[in-house]
Amino acid sequence: MSEKDRFLSAHEAAAELGVTLATLYAYASRGMLRSEPVPGEPRAKRYPREDVLRLKERKELRRDPERAAPKALHWGAPVLESAITLVENSRLYYRGHDAVALARSWSVEEVAALIWTGERTAAADLFAGEAPVLPDSGILDREDLSPVERCQVTVPLAGAADLSGWDLRPRAVMRTGARILRLLAATAAGVRSTSSGPIASVLQSGWAPGRPAVADALGAALILCADHELNVSAFTARCVASAAATPWDVVSAGLAALKGGKHGGYTQRVEALFREAGTAEAARETLAARLRRGEEIPGFGHTLYPDGDPRAAALLEIAAATNSELATSLIEAARELIGELPNLDFGLVTLARGLGLPERTPLALFALGRSIGWIGHALEEYALDRLIRPRAAYVGEPAGTLQET
Repeated sequence: MSEKDRFLSAHEAAAELGVTLATLYAYASRGMLRSEPVPGEPRAKRYPREDVLRLKERKELRRDPERAAPKALHWGAPVLESAITLVENSRLYYRGHDAVALARSWSVEEVAALIWTGERTAAADLFAGEAPVLPDSGILDREDLSPVERCQVTVPLAGAADLSGWDLRPRAVMRTGARILRLLAATAAGVRSTSSGPIASVLQSGWAPGRPAVADALGAALILCADHELNVSAFTARCVASAAATPWDVVSAGLAALKGGKHGGYTQRVEALFREAGTAEAARETLAARLRRGEEIPGFGHTLYPDGDPRAAALLEIAAATNSELATSLIEAARELIGELPNLDFGLVTLARGLGLPERTPLALFALGRSIGWIGHALEEYALDRLIRPRAAYVGEPAGTLQET
């Protein structure tokens, strides 16, 4: 989206909202709407199109809930309350802490404790228990399965054997969550011992043996993937938790949703883009050829981050030491051709390639990190003790109008 398309003038914003200019200014003064000076016209204001449309949807939801509800399910007005994650002004926060700052200085376990309890100090206690035993299923020998697919087999088996997973009291859920994270790390990394050591180090031992420094980069990636408010896998996790299913089942459901091609599975499209380009010299022509064929360019742009995805920027900063000329060329070409900046998927693939990790590990990093958020959302749903059960708007044949044959 161009700079011009991202903003509305005061008259355009007021018309979109169906209000007077005075009401528009009142919205801005009350913090309901952002505004900023128009470049070259300091006395004039412009309003982010995204903010205006979001405010419009909120107004429609209050005025006509039934009509507005379907729109709310697609990047629309909030439909559930959560105290975990805030996306605001192109920045990401976990319980009020900047996620990028956390990725630079906290451990994965500390961020998990923060999301689950609100305090990093709980990490040592939550992750002090015995490591779960990998199910003896031969799953680690299946070279035809990706790391995430191995996890999809292992998690239900381990969950069936973990009777304490049915204890849905908060502290018990957190301890189960810690066991799940360690099991996921061992399974994804392809190691047979579910070590009680740091999760990032378990991944490093399997994906980059002999290179302990890689653990810090992997830990940062997991933290940046930990949660992203009400995405499709988090919503799925909340629905499953609302039925009083175990945290193991919550994570199983989350994995299924995340693997979809429109969610975490999107990383595989970005990996394919890198393979298609091959070299830095071919990057621009590869993207141009996709545009000429009417195809998408994966890995760029994000609805919630018009100024650029901070998670991608952080991952690219970490990967900069690997000197990825191809990634740099793809970024420059995308900025020139479509005016978009890298998103999380691009950052994960760039990092994995730079570190020399096996293919399909970007999705595994995404899944393992996001499981932290799924447990956090499950905790909120268990506390609410309600069943998520929306009604469907029936659009089929009216009752009694069809003759029986």
